[in-house]
Amino acid sequence: MDFALSNSWPLIIAGGFTVGFLVGLTGVGAGSLMTPFLISGIGVPPVLAVGTDLLFASITKASAAWRHHALGNVDWAIVRWLAAGSLPGALVMLSWIYLATPDTGALGMIIRKVLAGTLIVSAIGVALYPWLKQYAMHAPDAEAPTVVRRGPTLALGLILGVLVALTSVGAGAIGVVALTALYHSLSVRRLIGTDIVHAIPLTFLAGASHLGMGNVDLPILGLLLVGSVPGIALGSRITGLVPDWFLRIVLACVLLWAAYSLVRIVH
Repeated sequence: MDFALSNSWPLIIAGGFTVGFLVGLTGVGAGSLMTPFLISGIGVPPVLAVGTDLLFASITKASAAWRHHALGNVDWAIVRWLAAGSLPGALVMLSWIYLATPDTGALGMIIRKVLAGTLIVSAIGVALYPWLKQYAMHAPDAEAPTVVRRGPTLALGLILGVLVALTSVGAGAIGVVALTALYHSLSVRRLIGTDIVHAIPLTFLAGASHLGMGNVDLPILGLLLVGSVPGIALGSRITGLVPDWFLRIVLACVLLWAAYSLVRIVH
């Protein structure tokens, strides 16, 4: 689809850079910020914005995942149980979108409403994460072998799979905060690494499925990647120069504003 890229491409690249910069600084926010930006800032239809963002997220997370794996920051048992819930959950949601062929206008309305609610939860999660992180760091058995809570982990994966397939949001901020609550004895670096690695197959599966349904704009995806790569690099370099509490407040405010902008469109 043509969204007048000849006029909007600088804005798309700038949006990719800004989101990448925030991701480099804080480690979260890719899905939570990119989809609202595409919908509210560029005017991309919600279904197309979700599909494009899912492939964007899978590509950008892949580079970080290899580093976490090399450093031993991934609990593969938790990843497997999360994926056992999230991948089927995403497939069910994607199958409904494909087979039911819902009215795109009505589906767009649903996506905006669910996305707005998910963004509010993400903002709360981003604000609470430092407290939860501090609690985890002071746990007496932070490096002890992890006992996987199979039922809750499977349920969490199922919820994340449905949310990600429908809105592209959930695998980042919400996933980390929920894992922190479930596994408070797990070290922070392993929480983050586990969440990032789990997000890759989930976002790729959902993104590839949306691509097969024609719900991905490849030119926009390319422009987003052009902007995000230097943004992530710059944000990662200066992350230690800015207080974490300040970054979290800024990101939470941005997420709330994105939710407000989507609600405003709905009404």
